[in-house]
Amino acid sequence: MERASKVIRGLTLPCDAISAEELACAAWPEAVGKKIAVHTRAVRMVRTRLVVEVEDKTWQRQLMTLSAFILFNLRKHLGSGAVEDLEFRVTPRRREPQRAVAAFRASLQADEADAIADPVLRGLYKASRKKALA
Repeated sequence: MERASKVIRGLTLPCDAISAEELACAAWPEAVGKKIAVHTRAVRMVRTRLVVEVEDKTWQRQLMTLSAFILFNLRKHLGSGAVEDLEFRVTPRRREPQRAVAAFRASLQADEADAIADPVLRGLYKASRKKALA
């Protein structure tokens, strides 16, 4: 059986249907496996070089050592000549907006029971809330 990428590449489709870049980016998770694909992302092709984003320097170094194996797998999926080289770029994970996280944490720390002026009623309210949530 032939791989789907080889069959698709062999079809006579319009030039803009599926580009070599799209094929290479789609073949990336299959070439490296699930565990590596979680920490990396194939972004684009520059001529015959596939640019891949990685989480940190450690992933970059490890993948550089595996680049010959990865290129072999890409050639197996795409055929020879599609991807000749790999470039690993460190792109840190995107962070959440800090204001939203700080506001959420502040709302968790504020206790609505503190608004009750009477200490006995405040204690009863906290005890009943604790019992209801248990």
